[in-house]
Amino acid sequence: MSGHSKWSQIKRQKGKSDVRKGLTFTKLSNALTLAVKQGGGIPDPDKNFRLRLAVDVARAANMPKENIAKAIQRAVRKEAGDIHEVIYEGFAPAGVAMIIEAATDNPQRTTAEIKSIFNKSGASFGQPGSVSYQFEQIGRVEIEKGKKTFDEIFSVAAESGAEDIEDVGESVVIYTKTSDLAEVKNALTKSGLNVVDARIWRKPNVSVAVGDPGQLGRVKEFIKTINSLDDVQNVYSNLKEA
Repeated sequence: MSGHSKWSQIKRQKGKSDVRKGLTFTKLSNALTLAVKQGGGIPDPDKNFRLRLAVDVARAANMPKENIAKAIQRAVRKEAGDIHEVIYEGFAPAGVAMIIEAATDNPQRTTAEIKSIFNKSGASFGQPGSVSYQFEQIGRVEIEKGKKTFDEIFSVAAESGAEDIEDVGESVVIYTKTSDLAEVKNALTKSGLNVVDARIWRKPNVSVAVGDPGQLGRVKEFIKTINSLDDVQNVYSNLKEA
């Protein structure tokens, strides 16, 4: 029985892993297709920086090359005409401000799903502009420290045109103007730093701390539930853990 039980556990774990992988690849595929569409239909990552960012993220997630190629070709064949970017705003429990970016072929379905989660969680679904003013759209580059010190990375980042820099343990996060993201990322790479992620990001102007553990747990669970939807690409909040 113990052997059978262990095998059943492995199968359950593998099933959960496959589901997570499927969700990830669905999101990445939509992001790649949308990047081609938003980049003027250009399927060459070297000539379409949005697509370059999406390809880098897909590769970092170990998405197979053929899946990446299929997602790009879907846009080239104009099959991406029905993929739209939709942005939602609102407040999670405890008044935490949120922006949700989605890529969907059915905005009505996606809106209904997200509104349902808001309603069930006691959150507040907002109108366009109700939250976005609390966030700044910027470029975000994450650097793995490796054997480099924070001061060494800071020096390179400053020379590369970074706007701000943040120490987050084993990594350093560098913020740039969106227009400078490509140039800064390339400069950091050429300097020998290990760029593990680069993307356009929404950074909150002011963060909100939720001190009550129960409330904090509900906020985190709400964000996790929203993020688990296939159509959701990114979830931003101004949550700061106390």
